[in-house]
Amino acid sequence: MSATDSSSAGTRDTPGPAPGTDVPGDLQDGVPETSAPPEGPRRRGFRMPHIYVVLFCLSALAAVATHLIPAHQYARVEGPDGREVIDPGSYSAVAASPTGLLDFLTAIPRGLVDAGEVVFFTFVIGGAFMVVRRTGIIENALDRLLRAFAHRRLLLIPVLITVFATIATLIGTQELALVYIPVLIPVVLALGYDSVTAVAIALIGTTAGFTAGVLNPINTGLGQQIAGIETFSGAGLRTLLLVTLVVLGSLWTVRYARRVAADPASGLIHDDPEEHQKRRLYSAGATRTARRMSGRQRLALVLSLPVLGVTVWGVSSQGWFMIEMAGMFLLLMVIIGMVSGLGPSTISSAFSEGMRSVLEGAIIVGVARSVAVLLEDGLVLDTIVHALAQAVSGLPAALAAVGMFAVQSLFNFVIPSGSGQAVVTMPIMAPLADLLDVTRQTAVLAFQLGDGPTNILYPTSGYFMAALAIGGVRWERWLRFYLPLFAAWALVGIGFLIAAQLTGWA
Repeated sequence: MSATDSSSAGTRDTPGPAPGTDVPGDLQDGVPETSAPPEGPRRRGFRMPHIYVVLFCLSALAAVATHLIPAHQYARVEGPDGREVIDPGSYSAVAASPTGLLDFLTAIPRGLVDAGEVVFFTFVIGGAFMVVRRTGIIENALDRLLRAFAHRRLLLIPVLITVFATIATLIGTQELALVYIPVLIPVVLALGYDSVTAVAIALIGTTAGFTAGVLNPINTGLGQQIAGIETFSGAGLRTLLLVTLVVLGSLWTVRYARRVAADPASGLIHDDPEEHQKRRLYSAGATRTARRMSGRQRLALVLSLPVLGVTVWGVSSQGWFMIEMAGMFLLLMVIIGMVSGLGPSTISSAFSEGMRSVLEGAIIVGVARSVAVLLEDGLVLDTIVHALAQAVSGLPAALAAVGMFAVQSLFNFVIPSGSGQAVVTMPIMAPLADLLDVTRQTAVLAFQLGDGPTNILYPTSGYFMAALAIGGVRWERWLRFYLPLFAAWALVGIGFLIAAQLTGWA
């Protein structure tokens, strides 16, 4: 993304180290240089276009597809917890509804409306984080973390990935990465790494936990309910999967972070001017004189704990999602800002500044949604689902589970939502598994493995693109980091599916 990270704006309001203070010797190794990268000769050859161009081309392909693919639909019926699911026996042809010129021109605005929750949540996170930064609390907390991990910096990475994975595997909210990233960036940069490392810690941790879904109600729970098997059964194998994904993700992220610490120029976004702006802001590290929080700052943190507790309770047990989370973060922002001593006008201006810093990422969310809007309006989405299911049905039994995994991975491009994909595909995949002698438990696992890792791969995933924007990492740069890990995770997933198939896991 080219959008400025929410932690990089407003540098004039952030206190830096006092004149003459030195960075502790144990923090000097790996602290990036603050000078801008020298300009070298321009490289010729292919260059990834802006993400807007990529998504516009995908929207155009979706529009063309509505003219080429026959229109079919499944009837929708009430499923578990009142959710609408498809009736697998109701597939039939319907009148074609190809995309017209006006439909295509309005696809992006309609995508923004459809993705309104994610767009608004992105704005709120960007604005709220800027307000908290203005209070000085982040700088004080940063100083303490730097001192705590000064001699074991790399240990912070697997610890945080494990914590985020554990939370996600219990409550199933990958979107919490949007909350983690703004807080991680100043800490990770001050320890000598870069924004890719911070984004990776949040996205890999939440994705590993969400994918394994030991007690995840959004993918495991709903998928098993639709498949007609006991909710959260098979937790043992899923726990082993969780540990495997976390270990691989931690090793890959630590490997990259160690390389950046040794040579900042080797980082994937070293040449990004915005990254250098953030480094100048945060790479000074802790001063020799420890920072101390004021009484008002401590009181603000104490008062914020009940708000955070209520938010976690609402998400985990009351079905709260982005709208409710956004409201709670607005409340949190006001409490921390007012108690810390910021006036209403200062809070408002900081909030506006933070929202501006994530503007591009918020808009990308809506642009990405336009692809699914066109396929749904063109009545070809169900046709695609049916064709993918038919492709799986022709596979030998030993490869059927792997085929289901491939289908779910491909389909997640157009519906990058755990619950959304479950209600569309699982009513078909569950009975298909019976015909292919694949246990329904394995079919659910194939759905989880196809859904989770691709959520941080495809540009049509709204929350993922918003996370990259908040972190200041362009999508193509992220791909260079993530694709090798994605391949490793895919191989692990295939291994687990084959083992489940051979053992008759149920």
